[in-house]
Amino acid sequence: MYCRNCGKEVAEQAVMCVSCGVPPRSGKKFCQNCGAETNPAAEMCTKCGVRLATAVNPAEQKSKLAAGLLGIFLGWLGIHRFYLGYTSIAVAQLVLGLLGIVTCGITSLASWIWGIVDGILILTGRISTDAKGIPLKE
Repeated sequence: MYCRNCGKEVAEQAVMCVSCGVPPRSGKKFCQNCGAETNPAAEMCTKCGVRLATAVNPAEQKSKLAAGLLGIFLGWLGIHRFYLGYTSIAVAQLVLGLLGIVTCGITSLASWIWGIVDGILILTGRISTDAKGIPLKE
């Protein structure tokens, strides 16, 4: 991986670039994949074709633990999907859960199983981003 600010190679897990002292994904001058110079407004590197990384604001990151537990305990209502910003899926789970009133709980059971599976997938890291593509924080 390369620093987006100075273009020097950095470790994948690096929090700061040792060359320029800036978080490696916070710059907009170089590609993080190949180190080529990029246009600051570009979304993809013209040399290697990789989507250019942007710095993540920690305040925007959602909690992986909170999302997983919401999925396990309130997943039948789609609460965890609302939390992560997946509103269309959340509405589908909510409708299935509430349809259980009419279907004697059959659709609620399906929605409940779906929520538990989602919660487990979130906690194990299989679902690792929110609807905006921002990684979930540990």
